[in-house]
Amino acid sequence: MDTEEFLLPRSRLANERLHTLIPGGAHTYAKGDDQYPENLAPVISHGNGAHVWDIDGNRYVEYGSGLRSVSLGHAHPRVNEAVRRQLDRGSNFVRPSIVEVEAAERFLATVPTADMVKFAKNGSDVTTAAVRLARAATGRPRIAICGDHPFLSADDWFIGTTPMSAGVPAATTELTVTFPYGDLAATEELLTRYQGEVACLILEPATHTEPPPGYLAGLRELADRHGCVLVFDEMITGLRWSEAGAQGMYGVVPDLSTFGKALGNGFAVSALAGRRDLMELGGLRHSHDRVFLLSTTHGAETHSLAAAMAVLTTYVEEGVTARLHALGERLAAGVREAAAGMGVADHIVVRGRASNLVFATLDENRQPSQRYRTLFLRRLLAGGVLAPSFVVSSALSDADIDHTVDTVAQACAVYRKALDAADPTPWLAGRPIKPVFRRLA
Repeated sequence: MDTEEFLLPRSRLANERLHTLIPGGAHTYAKGDDQYPENLAPVISHGNGAHVWDIDGNRYVEYGSGLRSVSLGHAHPRVNEAVRRQLDRGSNFVRPSIVEVEAAERFLATVPTADMVKFAKNGSDVTTAAVRLARAATGRPRIAICGDHPFLSADDWFIGTTPMSAGVPAATTELTVTFPYGDLAATEELLTRYQGEVACLILEPATHTEPPPGYLAGLRELADRHGCVLVFDEMITGLRWSEAGAQGMYGVVPDLSTFGKALGNGFAVSALAGRRDLMELGGLRHSHDRVFLLSTTHGAETHSLAAAMAVLTTYVEEGVTARLHALGERLAAGVREAAAGMGVADHIVVRGRASNLVFATLDENRQPSQRYRTLFLRRLLAGGVLAPSFVVSSALSDADIDHTVDTVAQACAVYRKALDAADPTPWLAGRPIKPVFRRLA
């Protein structure tokens, strides 16, 4: 399909309605239409497996489904059946359901490095609970976050450190300090500078790059020596790296860890897990000051916990993590070959673990470019590929990947023309994509 003929009139009208009724036009900023070429932000009608259809009737091979949450594919039969069974039995009660026990047992059997778990609905709730718990356990005020990771929470302790800090008191932001990923010496210097003040180190144990040899073990030793809590944000790495996340793969056990995204295959469920002595501070069986850890009306909805159990079982029984890696390796190899064939291998760069691939779009000077990203996404969309990333789901087929690679090759041919002209503007047909975190709209 020629991109000049690729129009989304119904989606365009629906986006206007979304902006009229919903701030930002979406419930997650990363799904906003500013993340897509102008007037080419499809509004989704439905999905099945690795495909989605927009309200204009176009079908796409989809990547990064549900912001990485739908790792088994849309409407997965095993997950949906588990959810349907629970819906007929009631979803929420005045006392805990037996499903809560079963889900906790299943989770802790899959993530044996943790002793206790508490479920919630989103990642921000559980990372903030981990921060509060670390502060309570240590009596210290400061939080040390990895400054190289783009998102840890929607709450003030993290958002205050981003360009979108409006509404966050400076006094709150001052209690959050940052350390660079992979640099133990810089982290130790930080902990020494704020000796006795840092409650926890919180980071994604791995995302777009592998941890340097000995790095995670070194963080573990630093946390122990300086008396702070080590927290792994496993929202992305959970299940995608191994069934037990990065901690299961690299053999370094954090004090607390947080899971979500793939855990529910699109259903709302997240988890805070960790050492019993820490987690019990949020319980009833201790003599210390009580910690208001997590207390959510919908955190234990039976159908979401049933979805999580079905996901965990499917991953273990069907070897899903290995399949994600195999699919990702095939895709990465194809994209790199297509880029090389069109002479843009230094400009369309695929990065990350095979189960969590992202791509960079670089300009003539090999610098990251939102304008070239706009060109690239515009061509992918016209070819029936919806890919803000190349994060795979296990529902992808070899034919889906072949189609994606063919579409990438066509996009790379246009990319080469833009590079030769040293200006992608003629191929943008509108404003460029914008970064999520920016001060002004």
